[in-house]
Amino acid sequence: MRKTFLLFLLLVLPWVGSSAQPRVSDKELVSVIWAMGQMFPDGFTLSLDSLRQPTKGLAVSYLATQNSFDKKSLPAVIKHARAHDNLVGGWYDPEEGKYYFDSSRIFPEDSLAAALAFARENQQHTVYDLAKGINIKSNYEQEDVRIILDCDMGSSTDDLFALMMLYRYMDMQRCRLLGVIVDRMGKANADIVDAMNLYYGYPDIPIGLETKGVENPPVWIPYHNLAYARTIDSELMFRRSIGDQGHYMESYKLYRKLLSEQPDHSVKIASIGFVTSLARLLESGPDEYSPLSGVELVRRKVKTIYAMGGVFGKAVEPDYNFLQAIDFSLKFFELLPKEVDIVFSPGEVGDPLDYRPEQVIADLSWTDCHPIKWTYQFLNCDTGQKMWDPQAVINAVEGDDLYKLSPRGWVTLTPAGETLFTLDPKGNARYQYPGDPVWCDLVLKYIRLMAIQH
Repeated sequence: MRKTFLLFLLLVLPWVGSSAQPRVSDKELVSVIWAMGQMFPDGFTLSLDSLRQPTKGLAVSYLATQNSFDKKSLPAVIKHARAHDNLVGGWYDPEEGKYYFDSSRIFPEDSLAAALAFARENQQHTVYDLAKGINIKSNYEQEDVRIILDCDMGSSTDDLFALMMLYRYMDMQRCRLLGVIVDRMGKANADIVDAMNLYYGYPDIPIGLETKGVENPPVWIPYHNLAYARTIDSELMFRRSIGDQGHYMESYKLYRKLLSEQPDHSVKIASIGFVTSLARLLESGPDEYSPLSGVELVRRKVKTIYAMGGVFGKAVEPDYNFLQAIDFSLKFFELLPKEVDIVFSPGEVGDPLDYRPEQVIADLSWTDCHPIKWTYQFLNCDTGQKMWDPQAVINAVEGDDLYKLSPRGWVTLTPAGETLFTLDPKGNARYQYPGDPVWCDLVLKYIRLMAIQH
């Protein structure tokens, strides 16, 4: 009867406002926690002090209680939890058909880097966000992910979020951002990246700027003056390392320099804008950085290109990014080595990911001085802006597990900017399928989790 009462108490406590704390012995806790595993097949985290399930924070398991999956192991788990954080977690592994129990620790939700460092120290594959219900990979096995971001900064704000995601991934030790290519002409657009680099603590990331690209492309959200924003005292809000008189390396030249310095087949390129700089790279010849032609340099050094663009399925219509720079785009498709994989992220994948301006500002409420927050406070960002560009970045870092991809094939580009996909198991191209509402909710929560870190 006592155990039945405790089980009932455990079920109702999360919704009861009473501050009274139940007194439960460790022996009774064994039965309670074991029952929790039966009632919560998707997992749980339990405070041994209050017998409540915490609803906020980042939960990580201790290595010391790993592989505790039966009732006999629970006393040791409880003992460890009592000596540390008084938290026990449980989760079901469908591959092994076992329910695991662990002594756990909870970090604040805005301390993701610290939680992941603890996870790697304890050889845990994931950190669990209690509030958002999502798992974040720890990369404790230290996979070497090297990325170059190629963006059209200065128009749509999803470029800002894609770059922000890469900074946070570096905080998490999930990747190395080798450099940023700005394929939208104009020094102000590169200055935005410079300001972002310093704001997020990575001032040494090199920046390349396109100088012979698309003339006067459309601008949807004019945040090109972000780098020059000033306080009411006329002081620059965001520091820059290049300065007003500084110069950026030509974009295709920076590509050549960065690629020449990397191991063979090790670089991923997240292309989330025009492909002007990539086309010029492929057309380039030997120089002071490499004796290889651009085509050979890409063939040797690049593993995969993740491109935001393409229209697939039943629709046959132009793609925005490719059409805006159609001559460069045709050259890119013509010269791209067939040995280099390319994964497309069509617009419909990001269409449902509506990160509303009011939510962006609320998520960045932890500071009054933030480049993305400034953009959303002082410009009209309610323009149909969706989180298209981050999908190429997330896929590049997280791998294919999070995305449902098409079978392999080849993609050709028409002079009208249409992307035509032909199935072929030997092809180098795949494309992301749109996700269902559950998937969209998960990915948007993931982007928001990155935004609140500081």
